[in-house]
Amino acid sequence: MIEARHLRVLRAVAATGSFSAAARDLGCTQPAVSQQMKALEGSAGTPLLIRTGREMRLTQAGEALVRHASGILAGLTAAEEEIAAIAGLRAGRVRLVSFPSASSTLVPAALAALRAAHPGTRVSLVDAEPPRSVEMLRDGDCDIALAFRYGPSGSEWDDLTVRPLFTDRLVGLVPEGHRLAAEETVAIGDLGDEPWIAGCPRCRRQLVDVCEEAGFTPRIDFATDDYPAVIGLVGAGLGVAVLPELALDSVRPRGARTVTVEPPVRREIVALTLPDLAQVPAVAATLDELSRASADPLTPSTNSPARPLTH
Repeated sequence: MIEARHLRVLRAVAATGSFSAAARDLGCTQPAVSQQMKALEGSAGTPLLIRTGREMRLTQAGEALVRHASGILAGLTAAEEEIAAIAGLRAGRVRLVSFPSASSTLVPAALAALRAAHPGTRVSLVDAEPPRSVEMLRDGDCDIALAFRYGPSGSEWDDLTVRPLFTDRLVGLVPEGHRLAAEETVAIGDLGDEPWIAGCPRCRRQLVDVCEEAGFTPRIDFATDDYPAVIGLVGAGLGVAVLPELALDSVRPRGARTVTVEPPVRREIVALTLPDLAQVPAVAATLDELSRASADPLTPSTNSPARPLTH
């Protein structure tokens, strides 16, 4: 019989490439990992791993088992949490992964409301940008992933439960003394000759796509995942940027001003979970609070006006 604990070990070995690294991640000894892998291969009736130099590589059977392991473990976790909640053993636990600008704006209000309504529910929070956050969800390393995407909805999340939250508009950011700082609306093509400061990798790709559609390739002088750093660089007169409005809500920069950019660029903010986990009371309650926090009047919207950034 294949046991859940053996699947967790196999997934760790597949992710790290060795028994010793998997043992460190799991907080156990290397012999224990080796013993559990032998037991799993005995249950499977076929080799799951082969050694190639210093690393372990999955066999075809091992790849198939790892592919199914995430769904199996997520379903088991969901069942345990739901049964425990029904039995009154605990209110539940939720592992939340969020991208930084949502962690500093949307998440605090949602978790405060969740704690008030369900004081026994325990929530952990880790920062990760998509697509890494979505990978963590599929791998069973979290229960809810806050994510975003640009453009029309595709099929990338068809296997997940998607809770739409709101649409976040991107705004231009220029130094206060910039020639376009007094304008309310700026065509992105008017910034074609400027040095640019870019954000996270996904936002950076979107920036390049939008600029190329406007007829130019942006000269990116600086790139950083740290939104306050982006804003600080713009405020120091080192370039211009296009940032999600959500990223501006928790920062009070000096020397920068927002402008509305045309054509408009927007991203969809969503909460993702696995279909089985969506039935767990603690997960469902967290999704509800995230939706309520997104409907707050302070949440950025596509209709909110451009505004100066003051200190």
